[in-house]
Formats: sequence, structure tokens, C-alpha cells
Amino acid sequence: MTEDLYQVLGVSRTATNDEIKKAHRRLALKFHPDKNPDNDEAREKFKRVQEAYDVLSDEDKRAAYDRYGADFEKIRSSGWNPNAGGGAGEAGFDGLDLEQIFGGRGRGGGGVQFEHGFSDFFEQMMGAGAAGGGRGRGRARRTQPPQRGANVRHELELPLQTAVLGGTTEFYLNRGGKSEKLSVTIPPGVETGSKIRLREQGQPSPNGGPTGDLILLLKVSNHPSFRRIGKNLELQLPVSLPEAALGAKVDVPTPTGTVTLSIPPSTSSGRRLRLKGQGVRNRDGSAGDLIVEIQIRLPESLDDESKELIEKFAEQNPMILRDALAF
Repeated sequence: MTEDLYQVLGVSRTATNDEIKKAHRRLALKFHPDKNPDNDEAREKFKRVQEAYDVLSDEDKRAAYDRYGADFEKIRSSGWNPNAGGGAGEAGFDGLDLEQIFGGRGRGGGGVQFEHGFSDFFEQMMGAGAAGGGRGRGRARRTQPPQRGANVRHELELPLQTAVLGGTTEFYLNRGGKSEKLSVTIPPGVETGSKIRLREQGQPSPNGGPTGDLILLLKVSNHPSFRRIGKNLELQLPVSLPEAALGAKVDVPTPTGTVTLSIPPSTSSGRRLRLKGQGVRNRDGSAGDLIVEIQIRLPESLDDESKELIEKFAEQNPMILRDALAF
């Protein structure tokens, strides 16, 4: 990872965990593949944002990255602890890019390489009991410390009802060539781009360490009637001409159940009415609103008597509707 991870998220190196989470959520929503179909650049940025967050949201990884930069994973995997052994006066290796010094081909070709990577290099340089300096003679090979298994990412699509209300959902995950059925509890109020971490449900360790985590990337599917805007929900409510003209009380479905909405007399199509607290609930117990947009519907066909009544209505209630329209 050559690009600075703090710059990827647009935060300072002293950013708090909350600042990192907010930056990740904003960028994940901005570059999510669902919002940028057929956009390879946005897909690559989304990938980089996820990688940066995976490192900077983990205290151990972030500390290693701050200390060693882009090569922190190689140094961590080598098992070398710069603070172990030696006195206070010993020189450290902080900030050295060991791959540039030993791992690649130097000028003129034939750079120094080690079959087992950095771990082998440190064993050759500082192996215990190297009597007489002979290669491999009297030198005890250091045991590789247990490594954590790799994290696994999986996109989980949720219906709007589950995203708003929360609940338990089941899904299938292909691991080790087998399809496994898993269950996860969804907290209320999640949205596309939210993440849920299932501890020790990822890849197993290669050498007896802890299992990695399963990270669920949530995607909320569209609803046939409701639309989510932040913490508010929007609904286009069909009403009849008499209901709109004379006023009426109609039943409206909400996340918490059916409520009665009063439609004022002389309501036109497009008028928006607000039901307080009937939107998406927050973790603190508060909730957004349900915005109901009135849509007047007419019969697909009218008989002659109905047409005469409408014409009489128009004569008795003349309206100037389009005089103010201009381009």
C-alpha cells in the first residue's frame, strides 16, 4: 500500500476513531459500486477506502502502520519485535524500508534476497547461539509466532424493513468449498455502506493463531412503496378526487404499524404531509419522520353523467392555473 492511508480517508494522522469512522462512512457511500455502476475508478477508490479503514480502525494495525509505513504488514508477519531483547543503547530499525534495502534487485542486478523473507534475514543476522559464526552451526531456528487468520468480506443485501427496524437475518457463505448457513442480528437504522463484524468467522490461522473476522458490508434494497432519505421515509399516497377535495381520514402504513392521516379539504396532488417520529429510528431512541406525498388518482374512464358533473364543477369553481408559467 504505497498511498498514505490517512490521505485516502482524508483525515489527519491524529484523527480519533470516531473521525475515522465518519470519514469512512462518507466515502463508502460516495464511491459505493451501486451508486457508481460501470465506473472502474469509483470501484477502485471504494476498495482503497475499505482497505484504509480496515487498517486504521484496528489499533494494532494502525500502530504498526504509523511506525513502519507501507511495509508494516511484512514486518509484522516476520515475527520480529523491535522492543524485545538488547539494552537501551542498542540501535533500532525504526523507519527502515527493509524491502528496498534487501528485498529487490540492486543497481547492476543481483540484489540480496532471502528464501524465507525478512524472518530469515533476522535469523541470519541475530540468530541465537551462532557459535563460531558458521552458517546454521549451533543456531536455533526461531519459531514463527501465531498469526491471526485473514478477515473475510461479504456483501449482505437487506430489505428496507430489516434495515429500518432491525432483526435477525440468515445468509449463506461459501467457505472451504462448502456453503454454510449463518445468522446475524441487524441493529435498527443501518444503511447501505454500514458494516457488521462477526468475530472469528473469517479465515483460520495458518499456524495456530486466532481466526480472522467476517466483515459484512450491508446493502439495502429498494422498497416498492417507501423511499429512505437519511432518517426520513417518503411515501406517495394515492387518494381519490373526493378525498382530496372534501378532506378525509385515511390509514397509512408505517414501520411501527398503521396510523390515521388527516387529509385537509382542497388538497392538491404533490402536497406533502408529515407524520412525526414515523421514520427511521436512531440508537438513542429518536426517529425521523414519514413524509406523505399526496397523489390524486382518477378513474381510468368516466361515464357521461360524471363528466357533466365535473364540467358543472369547473364552471362553478373557475381557476387560473398556468398564467404564471414562463421559461
